[in-house]
Order: sequence, then C-alpha cells, then structure tokens
Amino acid sequence: MTSALLARLELRPMTLADLDRVPLRCHGSREEIAARIADLGAAAILAFDGDRHVAQLQFRRYAPQRRSPTGIWDPLYWGDFGEHAPALPENSIAVFCYHVGQTEDSDARDAAYQGHGIATALLDALVVWARDHGIAALVAKCTPPPYAVMSFMGGLSAARYAERGFTLLSSWLEPQVLEVVRERRLVPGDEDAVAAATVGCCVKRL
Repeated sequence: MTSALLARLELRPMTLADLDRVPLRCHGSREEIAARIADLGAAAILAFDGDRHVAQLQFRRYAPQRRSPTGIWDPLYWGDFGEHAPALPENSIAVFCYHVGQTEDSDARDAAYQGHGIATALLDALVVWARDHGIAALVAKCTPPPYAVMSFMGGLSAARYAERGFTLLSSWLEPQVLEVVRERRLVPGDEDAVAAATVGCCVKRL
C-alpha cells in the first residue's frame, strides 16, 4: 500500500539547476557532478516534499575497473565490485547510495521519511528514467537484509532488488562491514554477523 507521505512526494532526476538546491554529500566535487550530468543527463533521482529535499538515489556510469580507495568509507564503494564486476554494455549505470530522510547536506536523517518505501520508489523512478534514456543495464551492490545494516550502509537488500527484476549474480563477505556489524552490535550473535556482512552484485538489463 502506498503511504500518504510517499504519494505526495515529487520524484525527478537531478540536473545542473539542482547544484545549489540539494545536498551534494557523496557526489564528489561540483565539477565531477557537472561532468556526470553532461555525460548521462542526470546524477541522481531526487525526492521533494513540497520544496523540501527529503531523499535521493545517486548513480554513475558503470566502470568495472572502478575501485574505492578506502572500501566502505568512500562513496566509490558502491561502484567497486572488484573481481565480481560483471561484463555489461558501456551504456550501463551503477546504482550508488540511497539518502532517505536527507533534508540537509550532512549525515543526519529525518526518521519521519523512513519506512514509507521511498528507497524503492527512487529505484523504480531510476529504472524508468534509465529505460527512457537508452541505458542498457543497471548494476547495484545489495546490502545485507537486517534493517540496521541497510540503514548504516545506505542501500537495499537482494530481496528488494529481486522484486524490481534484478538478478543476483554473486555475493561475498565484506570484511569491513563485518567489523562494523561486530563493533556496533548491529545484529545479535557472531553467526548472524557473518550473514549480516554479506553483500552482492545485482543486475537488471533493460
């Protein structure tokens, strides 16, 4: 069921006109954002509640050789599939991070916007936008399913991607995520911690 909050949101692609209107955290420099918009036509799917920015889903052109310099602590992590990087057409895009409840340019999140299906609505809007713009495929790194881990990482689980027609191609234990899960006690028990630190590569061909 669609929540009343979700129904009133405006979802649209991020263009150059948004550079001074929306949070830019995790995007990189303004020059990098402008270059991505010039290349793809947009850099994210944005969600507005009236005039207020409340969420965004970032994306970039897929580059199988992309590597994150600091693993999960750098936004490039979302496009770094390492040895699991699939062979995809050049005009494919990588789904990056979800910022649900982001009303300012910080890591703070407004909990009032969480739990309403905004993340999956952003993904649905991205799929439509990508298909309309001739994108061949979407690749996404899925997070472990526990909500505490998904929330920390800013992603979606394999199950959520499967509901949207994505196929899970591979999965692997992410040591840095395991360290965080244990340190922050995001799930109970060491056995559950291993499952809660397993990520994967999901692909949807358009």
